[in-house]
Amino acid sequence: MTPELVVPAWMHTQISAEQYDSWSEEHCVGVEIVDGMVVLRPSASKRHNRLARILANALDTSAGPDWNADTDFDVRLQDVPLTNRRPDVVVYRAETIDLTPTRPEHVLLVVEVMSPGSETTDRVVKVDQYAKAGIPFYWRVEQAATGVPLVHTYVLDPASRAYRDGEVFTGMVKAAAPFSVAVDLGVV
Repeated sequence: MTPELVVPAWMHTQISAEQYDSWSEEHCVGVEIVDGMVVLRPSASKRHNRLARILANALDTSAGPDWNADTDFDVRLQDVPLTNRRPDVVVYRAETIDLTPTRPEHVLLVVEVMSPGSETTDRVVKVDQYAKAGIPFYWRVEQAATGVPLVHTYVLDPASRAYRDGEVFTGMVKAAAPFSVAVDLGVV
């Protein structure tokens, strides 16, 4: 006899922003909401989490007093149908630290660290969603087979609401935009 997987009812129906906002933080940690549907996020590897933390720390230090950088919290891209993404790193306006939910107009940069299984989502889906939401900068970190991460940067074209390719860094990131930051990811 094999055990049956029992999927909670809330995974079969669209949920509203009000419903989601009533959930505990523990309930929200492993999910994103896309067009009102719950999408489970697999647990990240230690390398993935370390890359995100190192980037968040470097961005936070370099951003100045007007911006904070942090990891693992929701960005509400739209209310109806509800779309919440949980980027690996978010640079947001310091003055909005106590505002929930975090909205695209509070955000300067989102970073996604790719993992096996997130390639299409991070390369195609999220980049389009973040651009349409008006987030000025998007970085995608690819964990290369060599062990040295590649960081692809993108800059929003406000007229088209699409990203233009920016610089690509291998290991050592020395970016001038959205502000000057240097961080060595080759040591991870």
